[in-house]
Order: sequence, then C-alpha cells, then structure tokens
Amino acid sequence: MTGIPSIQEKYMKEALKQAKKAAALGEVPIGCVIVYDGKIIGRGYNRRNTDKNTLCHAEITAIRKASKVIGDWRLEGCTLYVTLEPCQMCAGAIVQARIPEVVMGCMNPKAGCAGSILNLLEMPQFNHQCIVYRGILEEECSQVLKDFFVDLRKRNKTEKEQARVVPNPECAEG
Repeated sequence: MTGIPSIQEKYMKEALKQAKKAAALGEVPIGCVIVYDGKIIGRGYNRRNTDKNTLCHAEITAIRKASKVIGDWRLEGCTLYVTLEPCQMCAGAIVQARIPEVVMGCMNPKAGCAGSILNLLEMPQFNHQCIVYRGILEEECSQVLKDFFVDLRKRNKTEKEQARVVPNPECAEG
C-alpha cells in the first residue's frame, strides 16, 4: 500500500463533500458525484426537506446535472459515486440512465435497493445492469451519517425539554 488513494476513494471524497453540504442544511447527509472521462460532470446532495420535494435525492440531482452536461439521458461511460446505498427511486433512475458503474460508501439496511433489501442495479431481468462496488470509504461515509443522527437526537431532545419549560402566560404573576 503506497498511501495514495485509489480513484474510487478520490471521487468518494468528493461525494462526501456533497454529503457535508446536506448536513449543513440539516438534511440527512448523502452526497453523490458522477464522473465521465476523469471529470466530475454531476454533483448532488440530499435536499428533500429544504426543497420540500421527495425527488431531491443526491443521485437524482447529480443525474439531472450530468445529463445536461452530456446532452443525453443516457449516461453510458459514467461512474456514479454515492455515500449511501441508493433507495428504490434512485436505483431505478440509475438503471434508467444506463450508468454502467456505481461506487457506494455504506449500505442502507432499512431502505437500500442496491444489495440490502433489493438489488435493482444488478437484476438480470432488466435490460441494463450496473457493475457495483461497495464499501469504498465505508467508515467515513457511515460516520457522517452517525454524527448527523446523534446531533439530531440531541437537538430533538433539547427542543422537547424547552417546550416543557415554557411558562404559561396565564399563570404569570403581575
């Protein structure tokens, strides 16, 4: 081992930067980049709550941007890097976009559709299958999510405690 990060690690770090943008907005930190000919042509991060839109997943945003750059809905020759295993919607979009390679950080045992619950990316019944690489910078990708949910639980607990201590104005003296 030379200490030089692999190409997969290099681009997963870029996806992690996107995930951190989501976290800064208070969104579940999921990030995605799409690479073509050694260049990032699409970036995305989770914005469902911010945009009040179910479709604002990291992968969907990155696919939309990459399609504009390529000028086609087919993203053949591209590699998608995502910090968390895609859900059913995103896995379906990846297959529909004909993305040949998907590189994932950590698995999602509660909602993942690239190997955990289902594996839409490698189903031989579809007219397109992806080559899937799992566990790239898994610890870092997982830690970003763990940190987010620990912080979210603390914030929710503090908000509940503060809601309990709010004085009733009708009981105030004076």
